[in-house]
Parts: sequence; structure tokens; C-alpha cells
Amino acid sequence: MEIAVIGKKEFVLGFQLAGIKKTYSAENPEKLAETITKVLDDANVGILVLQSTDLDQIPRRLQVIIENSVKPTIVTIGGQEAGLSLRERIKRSVGVDLWK
Repeated sequence: MEIAVIGKKEFVLGFQLAGIKKTYSAENPEKLAETITKVLDDANVGILVLQSTDLDQIPRRLQVIIENSVKPTIVTIGGQEAGLSLRERIKRSVGVDLWK
């Protein structure tokens, strides 16, 4: 399983420096939605990292798909957490609450 990161150049750069290979720069909402759809179809991606402010820029249909995604698990960073918390996403993916 791999980690993928999608966002603006500045957001993606830190992950590239950390060694994440699947990074995608998306500077406008159309490119963002297109890239998210492509990554959601990639069976090798286990975790998708997005900037939480980017979620407001994509169509509602794609937001619903992201909110209900189990694989890959979607992690949003920055600002207010959109949708489910990381704890809830892990619980949904694994089937067990690891914090208890």
C-alpha cells in the first residue's frame, strides 16, 4: 500500500521531501477533482492525503465519495477537519476502535 498526496505545490512539496513518491500538484478545482478521481481508482493507494480547504473546491458528488471511502482512507490536514475524524476513519477501515 502506498500513500498519495494531492494539493497545491506548497502542500505537496513537504511530502515529496519526506519521501512520498505519489504526489500530485493540482492548482485549480478541475485538476483537483480529476486527480482525486484518478487516485481513488488506483488499487495501490491505501491512504490519500488532502488539504482540508481543498475539499470545499470539489463537486459535492466527489465529496460524498471521499466521505464514504474506506480504501483508500482519506486523511485531511490543515484547518478544520472535514468529515470523519482520523479515529473514525481507522475504525471504519479496520473494524475496531484502536483507541479503546
